[in-house]
Amino acid sequence: MRSVGNGEVERKPLALICCGALAKEVRELAERRGWEADLYGASALHHSHPTRIVDAVEERLAEIRNRYDRVVVVYGDCGTAGALDEVLARYNAVRPEGPHCYEMFGGADFERLMEEETGTFFLTDWLVRNWDRVVVGSLGLDRNPALKPVFFASYRRVAYLRQSRRPELDEEAGRIAEYLGVTLEVRDVGLGELGRRLVEIVEGPAEPLAAA
Repeated sequence: MRSVGNGEVERKPLALICCGALAKEVRELAERRGWEADLYGASALHHSHPTRIVDAVEERLAEIRNRYDRVVVVYGDCGTAGALDEVLARYNAVRPEGPHCYEMFGGADFERLMEEETGTFFLTDWLVRNWDRVVVGSLGLDRNPALKPVFFASYRRVAYLRQSRRPELDEEAGRIAEYLGVTLEVRDVGLGELGRRLVEIVEGPAEPLAAA
């Protein structure tokens, strides 16, 4: 920011407040599209307690609200039952439509996969990379492996919504499916609907988004 002649502070064009599970892809998209944007991250672990998503986003919005012309919050509703959208409305911020990142990445594929098999566990590149820490460790399965059926008994399939083709991630996704004792299906989705929706928000007219 720079001070301008009338004593006001000149704002930057754009801030992206981004879930940590999407930060890598959003940063790459912003660089490819040439957006003049600052990216602020929030812990992906907040998804275990959706009220923490609302609190973290509101705290960041309050901090930066006077620094930018526009703020885009890169989250779905993510289990907040509309509470996140209420916060965004108060701060004149927007987000991509959608309930969560799996739907954003998968688009129509997500709906088809759920119709085919409701017991589908979804993976993204981020979750594959962080499986042991985010799932096994946070659920205590490394300490109490007997709890695995309690959490995963209802799953019949793993669907890997793949952002990038990397042998090490493919191998890890296979290991995860084997750990859960289910089949693995891989769909190459890239940024999917997340990319399209973000481009429309940033490069198109800024309009309030309805709650998901």
